[in-house]
Amino acid sequence: MKKLIATFMLGLLTISAGAQRIDVNEVLKACPKKAYGNDCPYQFENVTLTKAPDGYKPFYISHYSRHGSRYYWNSQLYVDLDTLLTKAHDCQQLTAEGEAFYTRFEAVKDELMTGWSELTQLGWEQHQGIARTMYNAFPEVFEKGGNVLAIASLSGRCVLSMSAFCQELTQCNPKIEIREQSSRFTVDNVVPIDERNPVKHNFPKAHPRYEFNMDQFKSNDSLSQVVLNRVFTSTNGLGPMWRMGEDLINLYTSLPSINHEGLMGNIVKDEEMIARWEQSNLGSYSWVFDNKYYMIPILQDIMKKANAVIDGSSDRVADLRFGHDTCIGPLTVLLGINGADLDPVDPYEVKYCYQNFQTCMASNIQLVFYRGDAGQDVLVKCLLNGKEAKLPVPTDNAPYYRWADFCSYYNAVIESANKQ
Repeated sequence: MKKLIATFMLGLLTISAGAQRIDVNEVLKACPKKAYGNDCPYQFENVTLTKAPDGYKPFYISHYSRHGSRYYWNSQLYVDLDTLLTKAHDCQQLTAEGEAFYTRFEAVKDELMTGWSELTQLGWEQHQGIARTMYNAFPEVFEKGGNVLAIASLSGRCVLSMSAFCQELTQCNPKIEIREQSSRFTVDNVVPIDERNPVKHNFPKAHPRYEFNMDQFKSNDSLSQVVLNRVFTSTNGLGPMWRMGEDLINLYTSLPSINHEGLMGNIVKDEEMIARWEQSNLGSYSWVFDNKYYMIPILQDIMKKANAVIDGSSDRVADLRFGHDTCIGPLTVLLGINGADLDPVDPYEVKYCYQNFQTCMASNIQLVFYRGDAGQDVLVKCLLNGKEAKLPVPTDNAPYYRWADFCSYYNAVIESANKQ
C-alpha cells in the first residue's frame, strides 16, 4: 500500500510539473479563439500518438463528447440585444460602429432567433471529422465492422451530433452496425443531471479551494464597459445595462460557430478576450469542479460496459455518448485528466490544471482499450480532444494504464464520494 501511495503521489507531482510547463498565454496567442473558453469551436490539430507496447492492439473505444457548434443556447440573448439596439437606434444613442453593428444584426436576427440552441453546419462537420479521425487512428477496432451503441442527451443538438458522428463511421466502414438511442432509459449514462432523468442522485457538491483565496487574484475586467462605450454614445434611458456588456461579449464568442464572424466589427477584440481569459477560466473551474461527483453515473457506465466487452459478455467495438459541456467539463475533473482534479489553493495555479477551452464545442474524451497476448493485462489510453492525456492512475508506461489499476483507482474515488 505504501508503494502504491508513493507511486500515486509521484504521479501527481509529475502531472503538476508537466502542467506548469504549459505557457497558456502562448497557446492563446497562437489560437485566439481558445480565449472564448467553452465557446471555442473544435480545433483539429496534427497529432502523433504513442505506439502501443509490443503485441498490443486496440479493440474497443469508450467515448464521451459534447455536441458540436451551435447557436447561442438561450434565445433571450438575441431578444434582449434586439430590444436594446432598436431602442438605442430610435433614440440616436448608437455610435457609428454601433449603428453599423445594428444594421448587420437586424439583417440576421430572424435567423438567430429561430436557430437558438440548434446545431450548426459547423457542428455537424466537427463530429464528422472527429469520427473519421478516430477511425483512421484506430483501424484495428473497426476493420471487421462490429456493433456500436451510441446514446445522446434528449437535446436535439446532441442527437444530431450523434447522427453526424455515426453516419461518418458507417461511411468509413459500412460493416459497422450502430444502434442510436436518445431516451429517458439512457439519459443517466450521458446527462445524469437532466431533470427528466428518472434516476435521482444525491451526490455531494464539491467546491474548489481557490475560491477561498480570491482576494489574492487581481481582477481588473473592464471589458464589458469598454464594449458598451464602443456601441453606445449614451445609455441613459435604455434600462438596466449591467448584463448587456456581457451579452455582447457572449454574442461575439458565439459567432465563429454560426458562420457570422465579422458581424460585430471591432466592438470586441481578440487581444481583449485573451487578457480576460484567466479570470473567465476561474469561473469555469468553479462550475466544472462543483458537479464532478454528479458525473459518477457516466464513469460507472464506462467501467461497466468496458468490463462487459473485456469478459466477452458484450460484442461491442465502441460505446459513444453525446452530451453537454455541463457534463464533459465535470467529467474531466472527476477523471483528473491532465491534473484537472488537483484543486489548487492559489487561484493563479488553476490555469495549469484546467483550461476551459478544453471543454470546447465538440470536445471529447476517448478511452482506447488495448489487448495483448493471452494472460496479459488489458491497457487503456485516454485522449482529450484527440491528444494523449494523463490520468492520476499509477503507471510506469504512460500514456498507457492497466485497466485493473484504472478501475481500482476510480472505484476508490466513487467510494470516497459516497462517504461524504
